[in-house]
Amino acid sequence: MTITKLTATATAIVLTLGLLPAHAGSNRVIVQQWGHDNAGALAQSGHHQRVTITQRGRSNLSLSTQDGARNRVVVGQDGRGNVADTAQSGRRNIAGVAQFGRHHDATVVQSGHRNAVGVIQTGHGNTATTTQHGTGNVTVIIQD
Repeated sequence: MTITKLTATATAIVLTLGLLPAHAGSNRVIVQQWGHDNAGALAQSGHHQRVTITQRGRSNLSLSTQDGARNRVVVGQDGRGNVADTAQSGRRNIAGVAQFGRHHDATVVQSGHRNAVGVIQTGHGNTATTTQHGTGNVTVIIQD
């Protein structure tokens, strides 16, 4: 399998994580930013939280913190500064970060057990740090 096909497949998987159905009583936040000095910050509490962040343009930045269990966060960043810091708590959390073009950085921290992380970075600076606690955790990082 070529790097391009592998990257396309992994990108589809990471971005699909954000499309999973939310459970009743959960919160869902969608942030879309286009333009120059992107930023973002988010904090949620409870269980079954969903966050989807899309940033295209210049200075990108995205911070997301969730609490509880079975939370989902998907971050897509395209062009320039990038940085996506995400921290989840509880157990069975899923985080997906796709960064295309420029300085990259990722940092995902999860807690509990059976958490999953997918990070894709292509096109310049890279760096992906992931910390998971508990047992049965999965991390997939693809860099080009």
